[in-house]
Amino acid sequence: MRRLRDRLAGALLSALALTLTATGCAGSSEASSGAGSGAAAHSAAEPVANRVEPLGMSPEPRLPVTVRSADGERVTVERAGRIVPLSGSLSEIVFTLGLGDRVVARDVTATFEQAAKLPVVTRGHDVSAESVLSLRPDLVLAETTSGPEEAVDQIRAAGVPVLFVEAAKGLDDVGPRIGAVADALGVPAAGKELTRRSEQRIEAVRGDVPHGQEPRVAFLYLRGSASVYLIGGEDSGAGSLIEAAGAVDAGAASGLDRDFTAITSEALAKAAPDAILVMSKGLESVGGVDGLVKIPGVAQTPAGMDRRIVSVEDGVLLNYGPRTDQVLKSVVAQLYGEDGDR
Repeated sequence: MRRLRDRLAGALLSALALTLTATGCAGSSEASSGAGSGAAAHSAAEPVANRVEPLGMSPEPRLPVTVRSADGERVTVERAGRIVPLSGSLSEIVFTLGLGDRVVARDVTATFEQAAKLPVVTRGHDVSAESVLSLRPDLVLAETTSGPEEAVDQIRAAGVPVLFVEAAKGLDDVGPRIGAVADALGVPAAGKELTRRSEQRIEAVRGDVPHGQEPRVAFLYLRGSASVYLIGGEDSGAGSLIEAAGAVDAGAASGLDRDFTAITSEALAKAAPDAILVMSKGLESVGGVDGLVKIPGVAQTPAGMDRRIVSVEDGVLLNYGPRTDQVLKSVVAQLYGEDGDR
């Protein structure tokens, strides 16, 4: 999620100020007891695999290397035997490069099978410097949105190299993020191979997108347990994915130039989405499709009337990494139906 939590932080504060009576954090993933209700309303689609597919080779890092961190610092990596990625997306890249056996901890969003048993040392912006340092890492990989800043400073002050990678904003970030991680780990050739594979797979899916339909798709961020209901705008991070699926970002097209805006009947009417894109836990948190259409304004949209809902797992939807082709394939299948006749 472009560490989605960061992009949502300001929007959540604004939304809460606009009488969204929050009772929990935005990152909550609690499911409502009615989560499954209405689930049959959206098209069946092959889910995103719950495991990553490493490259066939197991590259041996050639270290030391000195690379430029996204925060402007020059970082020298001398060893890579114990790696701590501070986001699920970065964990996914390391594992797919074939270096997963060197990862010693994970962020709560690293939910894929190979990483699931690793200790959790960070929850989005809640990095625990003490937990990270207790694992004696050789390298910490962070998003430019990782924090708090004091925790990262504490890790660096202890002499641990910290490499910041630009947070993902869209499909164009897949290759540069893979390259940044691979270069820091001393496996640039593996990075080029993974970039090539990832981009080819994404293009293959794009080639199967039905032409001439261009449905309007609104990205909604939902956390029913916290009464948080937001519609994505120009910088939500979902626009690139929506456009790659041959659709129009309804929020951006309706003039929403912020990351996220509190959902209102007026905003939904103006966006007039033909389909709604949501994260799976967000959909669960409002009681499934039946609960979603009860949010004011949703039932009156073309998407609500047709119950045309596209859902993808929270931890992978906006990662823009090695599994993005699977995400795009799932979105396309749900949006148009398996035969492209929606």
